Amino acid sequence: MSKLKAYIKSLSLIFAMTSLFSAASAWSSEILSAKDRAIIPVAAFTASGESEKLKISLNEALDAGLTINELKEVLVQLYAYAGFPRSLNGLATFMTVLDARKSQGIQDVLGRESSPLPTDKSSLEFGTENQTKLIGVEVKGALFDFSPQVDEYLKAHLFGDIFERDVLSWKQRELATIAALANIHGVNSQLAAHFNISMNNHISPAELKAFISVLKTYCGEAISVNAQQVLDQVLASKQ
Repeated sequence: MSKLKAYIKSLSLIFAMTSLFSAASAWSSEILSAKDRAIIPVAAFTASGESEKLKISLNEALDAGLTINELKEVLVQLYAYAGFPRSLNGLATFMTVLDARKSQGIQDVLGRESSPLPTDKSSLEFGTENQTKLIGVEVKGALFDFSPQVDEYLKAHLFGDIFERDVLSWKQRELATIAALANIHGVNSQLAAHFNISMNNHISPAELKAFISVLKTYCGEAISVNAQQVLDQVLASKQ
C-alpha cells in the first residue's frame, strides 16, 4: 500500500509540474527561449535540493532541447553558488533521469564539449578579464582585501575555469545563477549583484521579468516576490 501511495504521489507531482510548465511557458515564451526557460527550475531546484522536482525539471529541459552536456554544465556551475553537496546530488539525480529515459527508448543528445581553455594565460588572468567584462569594472573592495584567497578563487576558478567554458553562453550561466540564488534564503546581496551582471550581459529588464514569472510558477509566491523586490531595487538604482 505504501508503494501505491508513493506512486500516486509521484504521478500527482508530475501532473502538477507539467501544468506549471505549460503555464510558465504561455507568457514567458514570447520573451525567453524554451531552453532558457528550462534552465531556471533546474538551477532553482538544484540549489534547494528538491530532487523530485528537479527530476521533472530535468526531463522538461531535455524535452525542450537542452543537451546532456549543457545540463551537466549547469549542475557543475552551481557548486560555486549552492555548494558541492547540492551540485553532486543534482548530478546524481540527472544520472537517474538519463537512465530512466534510456530504458524508455529515449536517446538524448550528448551535445558538444567545451573548447579548450586558453594556454597562453593562467586561469587567474583570463578569469580576471572575464569578471571585469561581466561586471563592467574591475572588482575590488574591503572584503577581498580582507580575504585575498576568496578573491583569487572567484577570479581563477569561477570566472576563469567555469565561465570560460563555452558549452553555455554567459546569458545562460547568469540565468542559472540568479535562479539558484533566488531559491536560496539570505543571499539577496549576491542576487542583486547578479541581476546587475545579467543586465550588463544583454539580459533585458523584460527578460528578467519573464524570469521572475517562471520562478513564481515553479517556486511559489514568496520566492518570486523576494526576487522581484530585489530586482526593483536594482532597477531603481539605475534611474
